[in-house]
Amino acid sequence: MRRLCLSPALRGKLTAMLDGMNRIARFFDADYAGYEDDLPALEAMARRTDGPLLELGCGTGRALIPLAQKGYQVTGVDLSTEMLRIAAAKARDAGVSQRVTLMEGDYAEAPLGGPYPFAFVLMNTFMHLETQQRQLRALAHWREHLAPSGLLLIDVFHPDVNQLAELDGRLVWDRTWIDDQTGQTVMKWVTCRADPSEQRLYITLIYEEISEGGEIRRTQAPYVARYLWRFEAELLLDKAGFDLEAVYGDWTFAPFESSSGRMILLARRRG
Repeated sequence: MRRLCLSPALRGKLTAMLDGMNRIARFFDADYAGYEDDLPALEAMARRTDGPLLELGCGTGRALIPLAQKGYQVTGVDLSTEMLRIAAAKARDAGVSQRVTLMEGDYAEAPLGGPYPFAFVLMNTFMHLETQQRQLRALAHWREHLAPSGLLLIDVFHPDVNQLAELDGRLVWDRTWIDDQTGQTVMKWVTCRADPSEQRLYITLIYEEISEGGEIRRTQAPYVARYLWRFEAELLLDKAGFDLEAVYGDWTFAPFESSSGRMILLARRRG
């Protein structure tokens, strides 16, 4: 695993989020067990571009490992040491370590290698860039690591103003499962405070581990996410040097509509 340097200012700014992501890394795979909606589409894009591939914010390798198992060379970058440690172990267990390169660092600024014909950022990870300026700089940075006419895919949720207002300030139960190793019950809760003026969500993920005796161990991870609207996203891509190829509403590549839950943007490097 390669460690990429963070500037002191950025590291200080991201410390709270980093600490939180490291604390909850051990819950991630169980939390998203069975979520594979995006894998067939990513495999189709990989076949179209033939690799090597770049995942921006790869986490524990949920998408990266299956692509490596299909024979592709995949590079993943993430800020979380613990997420990457799990990803590396999964790559070893799957026998694909030689096809996987993991980098620890800020995907918005660090050298990422390449050039890549296809890069992707999934599951709202783009929204961890908490300002429009950071989002634009990241897009321009990623463009420099793409091959000529290379493709970038961004997967974020489609903002629903009514839903955001309904969730604002509430503690919401998300899901419950049994930990395979400890046998403990794990309950996931989410709190969210919305700031529409800045298009920001102040989110805290809360995991409660409940022992057979009823003892509760609580782990929290706060972070900030900046959502964006369709035409704002299109303008940012254009300004960063991309031509928009398509906007989809889900992973079946259905057209993007008002009722779509996802906003999946596929853009091509210009020039």
